[in-house]
Amino acid sequence: MRMPITGPIRALGLLGALIIIVSACATPQASTRTTAPSPPGEASASAGESPEETAGESPEETAGESPEESAGESPEESAGESPEESAGESPEESAGESPEESASAPSGGGDVDLTGVELAVGSKEFTEQLILGQITVQVLEDAGATVNDQTGLVGSTVVREALTSGEIDMYWEYTGTGWLTHLGNDAPIIDAQEQYDAVKEADAANGIAWLEPAPFNNTYAIALASETATELELTTLSELAAYAAENPEGATLCAAAEFLGRDDGLPGLQEAYGFEFSEVAELEVGLVYTSADQGDPCVFAEVFATDGRIAALDLTVLEDDLVFFGTYLPALNVRQEVIDANPSIADLFTPIAQALDAETISALNASRDVDGVEPAEVAATFLQEQGLVSE
Repeated sequence: MRMPITGPIRALGLLGALIIIVSACATPQASTRTTAPSPPGEASASAGESPEETAGESPEETAGESPEESAGESPEESAGESPEESAGESPEESAGESPEESASAPSGGGDVDLTGVELAVGSKEFTEQLILGQITVQVLEDAGATVNDQTGLVGSTVVREALTSGEIDMYWEYTGTGWLTHLGNDAPIIDAQEQYDAVKEADAANGIAWLEPAPFNNTYAIALASETATELELTTLSELAAYAAENPEGATLCAAAEFLGRDDGLPGLQEAYGFEFSEVAELEVGLVYTSADQGDPCVFAEVFATDGRIAALDLTVLEDDLVFFGTYLPALNVRQEVIDANPSIADLFTPIAQALDAETISALNASRDVDGVEPAEVAATFLQEQGLVSE
């Protein structure tokens, strides 16, 4: 007697239907699988990136990565996640700040690495130059460079010769000084940008690179005690010239040595305005300001326009109504071979220059000359408050 086979056939039919159903549920379109959390190793790799590595990507670059690239997972592991979920954070969270905050935040060394580079930094001897020199030393050291501090050299010519001879690699020079004193031109260029462009182009032939200038004009000026200026009714250099002609005994000047011999100093000033001071006292720079304030041994004084002691001592600066004094924007001068070997130095000092406006540099100068803070400490405080060096 033959056994019926309907049971096995029915079982096979049910098995086939089940296979079809399972296959349909496994298609990507119908998948409702929830991806398991990333292994601990992957999570720590994402969190272990430095702020610079993470913030160095633009939002487009971060969002534009495939899930596999962003999370380091295989396609199978990353299926079902958005790029943000795969990476574990949004581009803004990854950078630790919004794109606007990232773009506006000041940066000093940043990604610039000068480890192993040896550099010599110079400066002139007066307050502003000492502070600029210390700012330069500290920024370079923060970027990893080994710095030979030769700040405090006496006189523009001495510092310039140190640069061109290779004794130092860089120092801050003023556009007017470079154009008139170092390059030997007879007349300044009044427009500040044109003066900078001209000296930068001309000095390139000497192997000197002028980096981006700071936006303050530390020009020469003639000042006197405000009480005396009011009494004598003097507001301009032309009025001083007329006063000197009528009262030669009162036309006395205190000045530092360099001003007395420069064409853009006393000789040129007297020629341009057609008068002469009856007595000239050569003093150390720091004593010039207090002498003018006291009116002894001189009534008038040569000053720097951004010196903090002008306001502290309530001195009046006479207007240069014939525009004799040129523009003197400071810019870091670097030997071209040093820049060629370390081009990132230019990027390193761009935010430094931009942060040094007239109000800021005057306050820094006053910290030294009025409050007695050492130039290195003045520089360190400025750089830390501006976020231009690492903590």
